[in-house]
Amino acid sequence: MKKIISLIVLISFAACYSCNKEVLNKKPLNIISDADVFKDPALINAYLTQVYYDMPILGNDCSGSGSFDGDGSWHAFDINDVSDESFPQFRDWNPSNAFTYKYGNLNINGGLLDWWGYNTVREINQFLEKLPASPLPADQVKAKIAEARFLRAFCYFSMVKRYGGVPLISSVQGINEPQSALFPARDTEQKVYDFIISEIDACANDLPEVVTGDNLGRPSKYAAIALKSRAALYAGSIAQFGTVQLNGVVGIPASAAKTYYQESYDASQVIIKSGKYALYNLDANKATNFRNIFLVKNNSEVIFAKRHDNVNEATGGNGWGVDFFNCPRPQAWGRGLYDQAYLELAESFEHIDGTPGTLDRTAVQSKIMSTDELWANKDPRFFATFYTQNTSWKGTKLDFHAGIKLPDGSIITSGAYNGTAATGDQDYQGTGLGVLKYLDESHDNMAGANSGWATSAQDWLIFRYAEILLNNAEAAFELGNTADALNSINQIRSRAGIAALGSVTRDQIHHERKVELAFEGQRYWDVRRWRTAVHDLSVRWSGIRYILDGASGKYQIQIINNVDGASNIPQFRAENYYLPLTVGRTSNNKNLVENPGY
Repeated sequence: MKKIISLIVLISFAACYSCNKEVLNKKPLNIISDADVFKDPALINAYLTQVYYDMPILGNDCSGSGSFDGDGSWHAFDINDVSDESFPQFRDWNPSNAFTYKYGNLNINGGLLDWWGYNTVREINQFLEKLPASPLPADQVKAKIAEARFLRAFCYFSMVKRYGGVPLISSVQGINEPQSALFPARDTEQKVYDFIISEIDACANDLPEVVTGDNLGRPSKYAAIALKSRAALYAGSIAQFGTVQLNGVVGIPASAAKTYYQESYDASQVIIKSGKYALYNLDANKATNFRNIFLVKNNSEVIFAKRHDNVNEATGGNGWGVDFFNCPRPQAWGRGLYDQAYLELAESFEHIDGTPGTLDRTAVQSKIMSTDELWANKDPRFFATFYTQNTSWKGTKLDFHAGIKLPDGSIITSGAYNGTAATGDQDYQGTGLGVLKYLDESHDNMAGANSGWATSAQDWLIFRYAEILLNNAEAAFELGNTADALNSINQIRSRAGIAALGSVTRDQIHHERKVELAFEGQRYWDVRRWRTAVHDLSVRWSGIRYILDGASGKYQIQIINNVDGASNIPQFRAENYYLPLTVGRTSNNKNLVENPGY
């Protein structure tokens, strides 16, 4: 069946009522056939651009595109909210229900992070089939084929990390093909990872070493190699920690772990030794420096990014919604603070001397203290990742206090004391910790009601150099090269402004990844591939309250246990290491077997 592409502007023409044969035989003016598309360089570029739009997973693993389904909306944060990082706090109305799946609610009906990307895969396969006959110069054909193969590999990576083995379809299916081709069975998880790696090996050198100008946002050679670094690392850890089931449809034999770790390590080394990228390290203030990784476009750390501008996506721009939803108040809906972080994640950030950042909860609740004392000597990345009581924002200090302690020891939560309102103007009923990473203080958060919220211009970093160092460290450690692992970890810690490690363990590597990559869409997938999610995501998490001491101006700290709510008990079950294919898909294709446990 031929694909048709609707024209952006329809050509106006006079109505004709005569039914002569000549008129009836004229080509429609509002559609363009495949044959026409692949004769026109502009339409070829438009076709490939459409493929990017049809890959919402490039925007923090969103399942759909547009102002309400893609990263223009709250769905950009779903991946955070099913992990141990955060949960959404529009308590009277949560526009996304993704976070509810973390409470043991994922079943055969699916609905969580679902992306069965075969429509996009078909678009790419058609592009690969038809482009060679186009009038484009041979070098452009070669480069665009490499780009399309990268995108297809990314699609398959996005599916295999969700479902395990999926059908590998690498050519356009025709209606006259055998039933086994039209209704394919699932390939093994190992075969899908091998396909991804082989595609990168085949296409990477045909991609440009560096992309600039209008090509920013398209993959370079090193973006492809970064995908290989990540995908092979996933495959290695699944082989090492997972279990083979359904004859390999899910799981990878343990004997293959070292091979995949070596593939990941070698890919990371290509990027490291290229000299093309470096940790961003231009600001003397370490917290400011870490924030700017996500605010300064095209900096030395960015390998591949989804580009954004400040024009509302709903009106044809390419903005997204991070500022509008995650900003502190004031905000146009009187809300903000959509994603709120768990205290346990905040405690994961060490002190600058390398000692653990875990609070002595009994001690901090037994005395009056300032926020400077509470968070003294924390890893500077803490102050670049979270905002909380007294965080500087737009020339003022954020106020989360949830009551005032009077001289007689009583606490008021309404009215005022000595001219100070009993409660602050931020959401003091949530976790007490907002997500600062990616936020731009200059953004106008008072605009944006009536669907106009997708105006954040910050690029979404899909691959950055720090991840490559972390991938390198993890793969090196699992291969027995602890010296190289330690060096990579200490480069990241040095840039952060905290003490170097003298030796390194697997847990320390995992911990560094948790802190460095917080709220970057990595944590949920990491604990799944390490097979630690049953433990790590089945926790009753906490928040923090600040009660203002009226006499001293300091705070009485309260730890809020079970902050998700008494009836919301986080539970990740073993079957959740893979998402369900769902009844709809297995009913439509009897050759698809459902994942274990559903």
